[in-house]
Amino acid sequence: MTTDALGTAPVTSLTQLAPTITGEQLLASLTPPAQFANASFDNYRPDADYPSQQQAVDTLRVFSAAAPAKSGGFLGLGRRKKSDGDQKPGVYLDGGFGVGKTHLLAALWHAASGRKLFGTFIEYTALVGALGYAKTVELLKGTALICIDEFELDDPGDTMMMTRLIGDLVTGGTRFAATSNTPPNALGEGRFAASDFLREIHAMSGNFTTLRIDGLDFRRRATSGQAEVTDAAGITAAVEAARAAGRVATRDDFTAFVDHLATVHPSRYLKMVDAVDLIALDDVVELHDQMQALRLVAFIDRAYDAELPIVASGIPLSEVFDEAMLSGGFRKKYLRSVSRMIALTAASKP
Repeated sequence: MTTDALGTAPVTSLTQLAPTITGEQLLASLTPPAQFANASFDNYRPDADYPSQQQAVDTLRVFSAAAPAKSGGFLGLGRRKKSDGDQKPGVYLDGGFGVGKTHLLAALWHAASGRKLFGTFIEYTALVGALGYAKTVELLKGTALICIDEFELDDPGDTMMMTRLIGDLVTGGTRFAATSNTPPNALGEGRFAASDFLREIHAMSGNFTTLRIDGLDFRRRATSGQAEVTDAAGITAAVEAARAAGRVATRDDFTAFVDHLATVHPSRYLKMVDAVDLIALDDVVELHDQMQALRLVAFIDRAYDAELPIVASGIPLSEVFDEAMLSGGFRKKYLRSVSRMIALTAASKP
């Protein structure tokens, strides 16, 4: 069973976990999550009712096989003038949650040759935070392909930093692929004064080939309409069964768990979920604080990547975000998280 930092006690609660991670460790972790270790274009199953899914596969196959540009500027900073026949250095998968964008991004990563990286948007921003901008650029230069999952520009600082980072790397021949629930020219809408940054956003947008992927959320097709709920006795039974089988099961009061997330940088949530096999949460309540909600979204993303089942009591986890959140600028993030929580609580059923 996993022990704490001193190696003296088994982990029984997520609030025991406050892992640290260095920039070098973060860089080494930039590979597809375990559930996409074998993702390929061949095992993606496009929905025949939505031709854009097959079109995305076909376009990405071509993109994966194409040679990267030798020079040129992502933001018009390069010295080579593009011709109409040049392939853009970036491809951007825009679509609703649950249509397989991350699968396709991982498939592209596996198909591409040369040095390649795969991480979430928040992991790249954390990398810059840990190493500094100049060192990050130095370490990433020469990378053939950088895949960015869940691309979001939630604040002006991220907008400027990611625009600059992508521009500096593309001038050296690096290509980019990204997924998002928002078209690139609409990033930041409803979240900050995006109009003040239209030049940067539009410059970035103009250098991506945008692939719109339509379809239904495959997780909602396979599960019920809300997250599974159990009672205290059911949670106890699930935790005891997991521990009896030699698995690491944590149990936390939901409010205490949410408060604890504020003490751990979201880039470290990956190491938190690495430490456990089952999460149990008592007394789930509706959230009304945006920062708490966004931290929960980031944690659920990592739990989903790790295919980590969750058992919970109280209100369904799918109802944890209040109406103001679900109608605000982060609506798509919250709905994606709802979909993932439904899937994770369904996975906890025997």
